Amino acid sequence: MRKYNVAIVGATGAVGQELLKVLAERDFPVGELLLLASARSEGKKIAWQGREYIVREAVPKAFAGVDLVLFAGGSISQTLAPEAVKRGAVCIDNSSTFRYDPAVPLVVPEVNPEDVRWHRGIIANPNCSTIQMVVALKPLYDAFGIKRVVVATYQAVSGAGKEGLAELEQQIKQLAAGEPTSPETFPYQIACNVIPHIDIFLDNDYTKEEMKMTWETQKMLHDENILLSATAVRVPVFRSHAEAVHIETERPVTAAAAREVLSHAPGVVIQDDPQQKLYPMPLYSSDTDEVYVGRIRKDIAVENGLSLFVVADQIRKGAATNAVQIAQLLAAEDLIRPVE
Repeated sequence: MRKYNVAIVGATGAVGQELLKVLAERDFPVGELLLLASARSEGKKIAWQGREYIVREAVPKAFAGVDLVLFAGGSISQTLAPEAVKRGAVCIDNSSTFRYDPAVPLVVPEVNPEDVRWHRGIIANPNCSTIQMVVALKPLYDAFGIKRVVVATYQAVSGAGKEGLAELEQQIKQLAAGEPTSPETFPYQIACNVIPHIDIFLDNDYTKEEMKMTWETQKMLHDENILLSATAVRVPVFRSHAEAVHIETERPVTAAAAREVLSHAPGVVIQDDPQQKLYPMPLYSSDTDEVYVGRIRKDIAVENGLSLFVVADQIRKGAATNAVQIAQLLAAEDLIRPVE
């Protein structure tokens, strides 16, 4: 089996660490591994697969001889990804930098794997909230058509990185001790609270996080006619995003028919027995790669309506796992090679 020289940019962060974990779990054929980060992390040591690696600064010349670059996130990919491509590498980017570029594929392997075939050196990983939603939407879209989606997200603090995790943990301790909290990562105290604000507000009063779900869903399903309205909410959960998804289909749909379709969908786990109190929760999905779907029911407010509750680990399926799945897809189709 061919092996690939792999670089991870942002290797010291939460997603970078998860990328290393998933590469090992999925036995991706790594030849040489290069761990890159900002200058302040240069020299740090990270153990992987029984070997110790020294973190180097992420600069263009570092990509010489690299076949595949996994960007953990952040704006650095805007300058470094093109440099890596110039040196013959294929890049999978977790940031939002290239997602809306018509020349760059935006891919979830369970949804639109065919789009990797037209990459020109860069493939974008979608937003975490969009990924788990479209894994559940795609089989329903194929079976019944989709006209409109209304979604409310319940997003874990780890979506804001290590700082988000640390802030929730600190505030829980402060509240338990009767001490005041001092929000820094989030605009308000997150412990014992929910905040209907993720990312910046745009001119239409939706946040950028909310509009990402519209733009990305239309791009991956290749259907600009799908209407989608999102409300993104930060909740005091450490890991795994949840979403209440309400769908208006083009053709009549029943809960039983939707459940049958979803039961055969790749990457989906059905947890749907409300009488036994079985439904998706972050408690089940954290540290897993699947998208959990439950509370499948007829939407009584819309004629062709369906309601779902969707939960997934946003660090894994929403970021690291999806990126490695893209890499596996590229390797299987021999698409990790210099752009001609």
